[in-house]
Amino acid sequence: MNLADFSHSALSILPPLVALGLAIVTRRVLISLGVGILLGAMLLADYSVAGAAGYIGSTVKGVFIDDGSINTWNMSIVTFLVLLGMMTALLTLSGGTRAFAEWAQSRIKSKRGAKLLAAFLGVFIFVDDYFNSLAVGSISRPVTDRFYVSRAKLAYVLDSTAAPMCVLMPASSWGAYIITLIGGILVTHGVTEYSALGAFIRLAPMNFYAVFALLMVFAVAWFQLDVGLMRKHEVAASKGRGFENKASDDESEARDLNDELDIVESEHGRVSDLIFPIVTLIVATVSFMIYTGSQALVADGKPFNILGAFENTDVGMSLCYGGLIGLLSSIVTVLRQKIPASDILATMWIGAKSMFGAILILLFAWSIGSVIGDMQTGKYLSSMVEGSINPHWLPVILFLLSGLMAFSTGTSWGTFGIMLPIAGDMAAATDIALMLPMLGAVLAGSVFGDHCSPISDTTILSSTGARCNHIDHVSTQLPYALSVALVSCVGFISLGYTASLAVSFLAATATFIIVCGAMFWVSRCKMETASN
Repeated sequence: MNLADFSHSALSILPPLVALGLAIVTRRVLISLGVGILLGAMLLADYSVAGAAGYIGSTVKGVFIDDGSINTWNMSIVTFLVLLGMMTALLTLSGGTRAFAEWAQSRIKSKRGAKLLAAFLGVFIFVDDYFNSLAVGSISRPVTDRFYVSRAKLAYVLDSTAAPMCVLMPASSWGAYIITLIGGILVTHGVTEYSALGAFIRLAPMNFYAVFALLMVFAVAWFQLDVGLMRKHEVAASKGRGFENKASDDESEARDLNDELDIVESEHGRVSDLIFPIVTLIVATVSFMIYTGSQALVADGKPFNILGAFENTDVGMSLCYGGLIGLLSSIVTVLRQKIPASDILATMWIGAKSMFGAILILLFAWSIGSVIGDMQTGKYLSSMVEGSINPHWLPVILFLLSGLMAFSTGTSWGTFGIMLPIAGDMAAATDIALMLPMLGAVLAGSVFGDHCSPISDTTILSSTGARCNHIDHVSTQLPYALSVALVSCVGFISLGYTASLAVSFLAATATFIIVCGAMFWVSRCKMETASN
């Protein structure tokens, strides 16, 4: 099937914009994504109904089958979600979540402490953003619920610690992917003064969005900076509302763990019944990442090293293997208590069903991602930076353009793949000294756009991990993401003009303090108004 070429047409951004707009207005994610897919298919098929139907069929098939075999990446993520849903349900059955909540309540004495617990766990678990959002959500949710922290606030903490930590850490799935891309760019342009890993480490402090997004999470947790719709959710939570485990409207057939059959928590649960499976899950996942990476190195005839293993790891399969071992360890905790096998199997089925809604949204998100790729939305957006531009403005322009691309496409990884080589080419053509600032701007902008996008899989999984309505999460996180984006813009403008990391970081820090001060003032004014 010959597809129409939209690489130079503004129509290329129409499907994602329509999907995003409908998602925000209607709060029905699946319908919105479906309309975006249908619109893109009609445009690509030159308005042929039969052609559009054939295209949609092949696109949906591509989600499951790739080049005549199973799409291992997509299916491994689906499998991991199902395994984690089962594991989470068994942790509830074992009484481990209740025991941990009671243990934490005896030590965590405040709402602030509950939020900080989630934030520190998000920073600590940085191996993979999917794993981070879901694992930290399952650990933290009983504690934050106990202290009446809104699910929207928990989803924000999960989302704003997962990707920012992964993009800053070389020993993560994100870090390995980025290092690989950077290595190719350095070779292409003959840059030899630092290695790919050295460049990544130098880039980390230039990734203003990731750095200040993490700082914003702790500022929000400590100073209770509730602005915009977040305040509405926090007020409702303080009155005991919003903890009904409601999914989005599209997930009505796949409600949370307790909707169709209550899980009776064991009275004999221990803290170790929660900690042991989670730690096992983390250790197993990291171990399999290193193992699969080392196998790839051996196959290529390369010597083993940790960074090389992470660069070549099979993230999807590692998550599946780690999830399976984590599930087995959680089964051990319930068998220890002599819980009947029928109850265990029923609970595992409930856990699997709890993930069906999120999986369905992911399948639609992957499908519209294919549509956006065929519409060449990224190529059209990248062409917007071509022309006569003052090199000093290039870092902030690339930050904003990468943010727009990631927002429209719902993928930071896809934006990395498109925009990092473009940034490298532009730096080589203008000022090679701006290579790292421009690469850092792309990384920062990609995470920013991904955070704001309702069709981002990481945003969806953060909602899933917190058991929060998806659109509620997107709308409450947006003010914080935009505030950090403003701080980042100041940093990249300063970096472009001064080429000094110290000066630009100082400027960004000053802006961050001002922004947080303004948020604090607004939140306190709202509190005083409400009390009066």
